[in-house]
Amino acid sequence: MATYLTRTNSSSSNTYTFSAWLKHSTVGVNDYKTICLFGTDRDVSTTMSFSINNSDKWNVYNGSSHNPSDQVARDCNAWYHVVLKVDNLVGTIYVNNEIAKSSITCKATGTETNKMIVGGYVQPGNEDYFNGVMAHVHFIDGTAYDADTFGETDATTGIWKPKLAPSVTYGTNGFFLKFENSGAFGTDSSGNGNTFTVNGTMTQTIDTPSNVFATWNPLNEISSVSYTNGNTTFTNSSSSNRLAFSNYAFTKGKYYCEMKVVEHNSNYTHIGLNNIGSYRLTNAYVNDPTNEKVSYLNDGRVFIHGGTLDSTGITYTTGDIIGMACDMDNGYLYYHKNGTYLNSGDPTSGGSGTGGFDIYNHGNVDYCFAVSNSDGGTDPVISANFGNGYFGTTAVSSAQNPDDGIGIFEYDVPAGYRALCTKSINAQEYS
Repeated sequence: MATYLTRTNSSSSNTYTFSAWLKHSTVGVNDYKTICLFGTDRDVSTTMSFSINNSDKWNVYNGSSHNPSDQVARDCNAWYHVVLKVDNLVGTIYVNNEIAKSSITCKATGTETNKMIVGGYVQPGNEDYFNGVMAHVHFIDGTAYDADTFGETDATTGIWKPKLAPSVTYGTNGFFLKFENSGAFGTDSSGNGNTFTVNGTMTQTIDTPSNVFATWNPLNEISSVSYTNGNTTFTNSSSSNRLAFSNYAFTKGKYYCEMKVVEHNSNYTHIGLNNIGSYRLTNAYVNDPTNEKVSYLNDGRVFIHGGTLDSTGITYTTGDIIGMACDMDNGYLYYHKNGTYLNSGDPTSGGSGTGGFDIYNHGNVDYCFAVSNSDGGTDPVISANFGNGYFGTTAVSSAQNPDDGIGIFEYDVPAGYRALCTKSINAQEYS
C-alpha cells in the first residue's frame, strides 16, 4: 500500500515555498514520483504538482503543461535538497542550492478546495507516489524563500547540509514535518498545529543527509527483480540466478551487516561478498567460483570457499538471520546464523582468523556485501539491515549497536566492527 500525507489548508496563497530533503529509490521507470501536490489528482487542470517525472527530471505540472528541469535525479544513494519557491505564481526549482528550473507558471495553493498532499496523490488505479525517504519537510505560506534559507555549506567538507532550525515565518498554513515521532509522523513542528493525516504505513529510518547507510544498488536493473523498502529488500521472481549487491564497497576496515531470509524456497540462495570487478546483471550468483576466489554461503547446504566445497556449511530457511562480520584488515569473513558463529568463528581474533574464511586478495580489491538466488516456485526474498535497524518495515527487537554507536542491529556487533554508512566508511577508510 502506498504511503502519503494529507491535509486541507484553511486558505489559498499565490506566494509560498516548499523545501524537503529527499532520497528516492528508483530510476528509469515510467512513472512520476510525486513529492507534493496541491489537490488530489496530478493530471487535472485544477491542481499543481511537484515531482520527479518519468525521465527522472525535477518537474512542475501546473494543470496544463509540464515544466521539467534539464538536471536529472539519477543517484538513488544521494540525499537531494529540493526547493520549490513560488513568488506571485512564478516558480523556481532549486536542487542542492542550484537553480534547476526558473520562470515556471504556477498555481495558487487553493486549487481544488485547498487540499494538499505530501508524497503522492490519491486517485484509484494510479501509482504516482514518491518512493523513497523524506526528511525536514517545510512549507511556507506567504513568503518566497531561497534554498539557502534551509541549507548551508559545511565549512569542513564543502557538502550542502540542512539547517536544523531555519529562520522562517511559516504563515497560516505553513508546517514543518520532522518525522521524529514514529507514532505520529504527520505532526507539525512549526508551532502552527497543521498536522497531516498519515495514509498507509510509514517506516522511520536513521538514514539522514548527514549519514547515509548502504542499501542494495537499484542501478543493477534486471528483469524479474524488485527492490523495495528503500532498496533494502531484494525479491527475485525469475527462475534464473539474480544478484543484488550493496551500493557501498570497501577495501579496508571492519564492517558488519545482517541478512534476513524473508522468503525461502528450494533453489539456491547465496550470501557473501562480491568483488566489485565482477558485477553481473543476469544469470549471476555471488562470486561464481569458476571466476572468483571469495567465500559465500550456498543455501545452507554447504559452504563454498575459493571454488571448492567445504563441509562446514549451515542450514537456514525462512525467518533466519545471517550475520556477516568482514575484517578487511586481516582478510577474514565470519558468518553467524541467529547469533551463533559458523565454525566457532571469532571476529575479534585478528590475524589468527579463528573460524574465519579467507578473503581473496584483501586490501587490494574492493568488495561489497551481496546475495543471489533464483525462483524455485516461491519468489525468494532477502532483506538487508546495513545498520538502519529494520528488516523491511519490521524493526529489530534487540537494538544492538556497534561500539561507535552508529547503527542498529539484531545481534551483538563484534568489537571494532562498523555499520556500512558514510560516517563509518570515512572513519575507517580515511583514518
